[in-house]
Amino acid sequence: MSQQKEQWGSRWGFIAASIGMAIGTGNVWRFPRVAAANGGGPFIIAWTIALFVWVLPLLMGEMVMGRRTGLGTIGAFRDYMGKKYTWMGTWIAAVCLLIMFYYSVIMGWCVKYFTLAVSGAFQPGMGTEATQAIWNAFTTTPSQTIFFHFISMSIAGIIIYKGVTNGIEKASKIMIPTLFGLLLIALFRAVTLPGAAKGLEFLFSPKLHMLTEPKIWLAAFTQAAWSTGAGWGFIITYAVYTKKKEDIAGNCMIMGFSDNVGALICGMTVLPAIFALSPSTEFADAALSAGNTGLTFIYLAQLFPTMPFGNILAGIFFFAMSIAALSSLLPMIEVGVRNIMDAGVERKKATLIVIIVGFLAGVPSAYSLNINDNQDWVWGVGLLLSGLFVAIALMKKGLEKVRNNDINTPWSDYKIGKWWSVCVALFPVFTVVIIGWWIWQAITWYPGNWWDPREIFSVGTIIVQFAVLIGIALLTNNWLANKIGQGHDIMESALEDTRGSK
Repeated sequence: MSQQKEQWGSRWGFIAASIGMAIGTGNVWRFPRVAAANGGGPFIIAWTIALFVWVLPLLMGEMVMGRRTGLGTIGAFRDYMGKKYTWMGTWIAAVCLLIMFYYSVIMGWCVKYFTLAVSGAFQPGMGTEATQAIWNAFTTTPSQTIFFHFISMSIAGIIIYKGVTNGIEKASKIMIPTLFGLLLIALFRAVTLPGAAKGLEFLFSPKLHMLTEPKIWLAAFTQAAWSTGAGWGFIITYAVYTKKKEDIAGNCMIMGFSDNVGALICGMTVLPAIFALSPSTEFADAALSAGNTGLTFIYLAQLFPTMPFGNILAGIFFFAMSIAALSSLLPMIEVGVRNIMDAGVERKKATLIVIIVGFLAGVPSAYSLNINDNQDWVWGVGLLLSGLFVAIALMKKGLEKVRNNDINTPWSDYKIGKWWSVCVALFPVFTVVIIGWWIWQAITWYPGNWWDPREIFSVGTIIVQFAVLIGIALLTNNWLANKIGQGHDIMESALEDTRGSK
């Protein structure tokens, strides 16, 4: 039996939760280092294009599927495409949870740095060596990383345990305005540092000749997918709780643009700080091109002691990072919880299952940065396949039919043109080109042993892990298709109401 339907209390609650889904450490931690490692300006251009041709079409498509089925990812693919395609929904849910396992570890880093800030660990005059040493000491101490991973899963679990309205929505309405306010404070200080202008120039200088480099486009599309939640199954899941009449295009555009604004604020905070605090431009360039996982933590630990009330501001910023991480961790957990609930398990029990499994499965990523990097590498590619599966579902249904009947509804404020159908139809091409180039690059990194699954960034590690997951998804296809209960077509109910009122 399906669970009684929960619902967002207001449109703002849904949008706040969705913005929170999009704005996370993908903006604060990942965006500045990926943008820096890919030339700044040309990356911004490619990343903006990715928003329009990949992210927005995919978010809208996911929302259609969630509203048309009233089920999580597994049930959504079963009902939207047919029973034999259930495995695609299983893939999307599994990829989301596999990212959740190490994402909770990253939130733990944010919480740890919040405790360091409020305890006065960051002192004026600290150089890169000192803040690098703090980072190294923490990330190589498993008892610390595992403990803060546990804290992260526990906090998120408590919120999910309370449900959609009293948990996710209530928390998001507080977290998202707070997050933007805190980020703006950090931005103001960073751009007023002596030498910060070089960071802004690096971030926004077009360098158009670099747009011929496939690496930049690859990084832009994967960052866009990783950051916004496109292809994660988030919006399929959150759409289950929407009211009958929701403006799909309008809501998704708010999500996408909010994410990009949040990312730019973070980039305009971190990169100017790096240039201002580095002993030379050459040193800054070297730090940026390295793409260090700890880039944001290492340099912002130096930034805040240069300010009046620096430790207070450092505490505020790393608290904001923790909020950003939490707001994205919540929908990851909810994807798992919703799918388990669709199988007839009540929310509290489903939440406990996901939290316990999530903590245990995240321990390896907490124990080793190499494992964390490997999982980020493998399932970052996995997100592109997830997006492809959503596109295949939409194409099977009929793109123009979906656009005209499900997106451009009578109550929609924004009407979407044929560009949406064209972009979704091109998803297979995008996926083949992006993943193909990514694999080719990986082969050049490990020319002698690109097949070795033990290498962190090898092709072999992707092939083995993908094969295992696809095998499990296929083997459980019929069992899960039969296990998931019936949903409720939210879209059709709204359309019936509209027809009846005429």
